[in-house]
Amino acid sequence: MKSVNIALLRGINVGGKNRLQMKELAAMFVDAGCEDVRTYIQSGNVLFRSEPALNGEVRALVSAAILSRFGYNVPIITRTSQELGDVVRDNPFVGTGADVDKLHVVFLADQPETASAESLDPDRSPGDEFMAAGREVYLHCPDGFARTKLTNSYFDSRLSTISTTRNWKTVLKLQELADATA
Repeated sequence: MKSVNIALLRGINVGGKNRLQMKELAAMFVDAGCEDVRTYIQSGNVLFRSEPALNGEVRALVSAAILSRFGYNVPIITRTSQELGDVVRDNPFVGTGADVDKLHVVFLADQPETASAESLDPDRSPGDEFMAAGREVYLHCPDGFARTKLTNSYFDSRLSTISTTRNWKTVLKLQELADATA
């Protein structure tokens, strides 16, 4: 049975770099064997349906297609609809009175070792809070994400993986779209 999945591309159409039309990106997912492909906003969010056996290959196939066609080395992180639902349900900052406009989720390609996650510096970015849980890091950045020192580069280097970040409203919208696709 085909499952609904979400692909999160890092660094697409951000700051004028790595320009990629969403129509072309969607076509690459179709070429990789995905169905019901749709994108959300211009920053590399793709919802698709695929056979479970293909799920693990989609990232590599689409990354290779982007590199071949555009010359961009773009990391792609995927989650199933169920995994994204867990992310939404498990956000520790929701319900604490935190402004939802100040919430973000760092999606990790791999689950970090426990010791690496525990060694993250809680004082790295004064005023900001984070919680690492599985393959996600939940952020609360009261002064805005543009000012935090809790960046993808920081988490990548400390957790020995690759990450991409989405704001909370985007995460909620992706879950809504995934639920509608299911």
